[in-house]
Amino acid sequence: MRLRIAAVGRLKEAHWRAAAEEYLKRLRPYATVEVAEISDRDISYDASKAMAAEGADLLRAIPESSYVVALDLTGAQTTSEGLSARLADLMVGGRSDVTFVIGGSAGLAPAVLQRADEKLSLSRMTLPHQLARVVLLEQLYRAFRIMRNEPYHL
Repeated sequence: MRLRIAAVGRLKEAHWRAAAEEYLKRLRPYATVEVAEISDRDISYDASKAMAAEGADLLRAIPESSYVVALDLTGAQTTSEGLSARLADLMVGGRSDVTFVIGGSAGLAPAVLQRADEKLSLSRMTLPHQLARVVLLEQLYRAFRIMRNEPYHL
């Protein structure tokens, strides 16, 4: 399976980069994972304009044939087992290319949400995009471990 994470913003702090790299390393035996980092825009003057520009960049980073899961507060919530089952269903259904999209400070542009095949909420609480990326990577790793009936060890 090919997984892609299209995320607004870079992981600037060393602790976020280290955590993301650890889970990317752990995911390598299970899937090909790419990360596309989109430049974040200053939302202090015009949040909707910044969100639209980030959205246009995100849409360019998503292959046309990819199944798109937008991380959004209004998305469905699931368990780790549920995410694992959903990924397995996508694979069985012939969807071997999945892109997860993480927005910036202002959220995701309407055009990105329209492009999404489904929306997923990691939490009803707002998470900084750096933390959301690490949580998503950890949950993807956990999902593959569950899928293969392998124990999960930290």
